[in-house]
Amino acid sequence: MIVQRRHLLALLAGSAVLPAHADAPPLRLGVAWRGAAEGSDHHVGILAVDWAARTLRIAGQLRVPTRPHGLFGEPDGGLLAVALRPGRWLLRLAPDGSVRQRIDIADEPLPRRFGGHVVASADGTRLYTTETDTHSGGGRIGVRDASTLKKLDDWDSHGVEPHQLLVDREGHVVLANGGIWRDRDDRKIQLDRMDASLVRVHGGSGEPLGQWRPADPRLSVRHLAWDDSGLLGVALQAEHDRAADKAAAPALAVWDGRTLQTVPGGNGYAGDITGVPAAGGGGFVISNAFRDTAWWWQPSAADRLTEVAQLQRAYALATGSGVLVAAGRGLARWHPREAPAMLPWPEPMALDNHMVVLRS
Repeated sequence: MIVQRRHLLALLAGSAVLPAHADAPPLRLGVAWRGAAEGSDHHVGILAVDWAARTLRIAGQLRVPTRPHGLFGEPDGGLLAVALRPGRWLLRLAPDGSVRQRIDIADEPLPRRFGGHVVASADGTRLYTTETDTHSGGGRIGVRDASTLKKLDDWDSHGVEPHQLLVDREGHVVLANGGIWRDRDDRKIQLDRMDASLVRVHGGSGEPLGQWRPADPRLSVRHLAWDDSGLLGVALQAEHDRAADKAAAPALAVWDGRTLQTVPGGNGYAGDITGVPAAGGGGFVISNAFRDTAWWWQPSAADRLTEVAQLQRAYALATGSGVLVAAGRGLARWHPREAPAMLPWPEPMALDNHMVVLRS
């Protein structure tokens, strides 16, 4: 698959508006953001995107007390959102952005805080949340009733600092243990004790089915995405002491169900990851807001990353008729066979790490 260099360079234009693509369908995005200024209020909500009409508007929003992080789209077009670690709240928004449910984990009997992500079971009856035992620091997986958000069970994550989790084709849970010990103020400590891993547990019982660790113990396993073929992309973040070692570290690993292989490049940091449809070449796109860059890994060129976008503060990613990239100026759309498009934010806003395409 050949990436058109002129398409990449077009995204460097000073304007936040690039030509829209008439064939890209309208969509709804679940997002989390704060105002452009540091210390601004945090929100979760829904954006309505119409590329043909060149419009991007807020269709619903809710102010939340602390920084939001993980988002999960529900079958009815609603949205689940969870606080960043050490988070206390989990909430459900209706398709119009109104609040349906909200819980505070501090009201539950076990000493837990949320780790930042939530996902539904294969049959949709349960939710899995990453959590941390605030007494021991050990990682946990919360199992919750999908209709009430009430906790049903509490499983071992087989590591520390569990972050994102997904469900595989067999209904089992694949989990990223970030591996970083933290103090009560969420500061990283004892990096020489890091123990990051990818873990697979049974979706019904939590029994361990496998565990994979990066060869470099200073690589933190953070975010996950599937591609159409069943490969799992694993976004990495380097925690080396020396800046040069961080910059030389990989930012992506690929798991095929048997082995976890890192890919050279990426400057040691991936903020988000999303799958690329098979029709577009497959693989994954990762973002690096510190380098203002997004890279594409594809199975046909498995030993390297290809730069596909240069955008100020490129961060949150999603797959929807191409790859969507949230950046400082607005929302961009990249497709390997089409010219890029970009729309400005409807108001000054800085999106968090993640966004999700919602059902219409």
